[in-house]
Amino acid sequence: MYFAALLARTEDGWEASDTELDDVETLSDLTDLAREASMDEDTVLVYIEQEDAWFGVIRVDGEEDPRIYVSDASAAARSSYGEILLTDELLGREPGAEDEIAALEELVDLDGTQDDDAHGRAAPVVADTDPDHDPDAVPAGPLGELGILTDLGLSEKELLTLRPDALGEIADALGAAEVLESVR
Repeated sequence: MYFAALLARTEDGWEASDTELDDVETLSDLTDLAREASMDEDTVLVYIEQEDAWFGVIRVDGEEDPRIYVSDASAAARSSYGEILLTDELLGREPGAEDEIAALEELVDLDGTQDDDAHGRAAPVVADTDPDHDPDAVPAGPLGELGILTDLGLSEKELLTLRPDALGEIADALGAAEVLESVR
């Protein structure tokens, strides 16, 4: 079960709203949703949690790139909403690297033989020299920007100690607990 909420900073404090993520397929969609909740390009936090597994915080400040923190990347990777947050950049991968790997894998047939190129030569195959290295592996544990909420009253250390149902504690640190309860 998932829960998602938006916390938007305004002149009068924080405003909270629960949100549906049914139409969100990419980080860009999620960022647009956050920006729509902001009247004057103020800070907006999108909070997503999968019950008892992981939570993620996406911070959007005006037109700046979104900042992301995920409490357990390996758990989030098994979730459709978590996959949205686990971008190539966040995982330290080259953008499009998965496409390149897939293209290289297509050069080798299922029986392990190589396709020939137009001149009858075997197409090159790049071998991974580290047998334990999995380029698609997602690290276990926290991933992202630890200081995402520091200026709002929640230290890096406090963020790391939060449980998967952390929204109440985050809202309390921001002074937004009451407005959050109105939408929960």
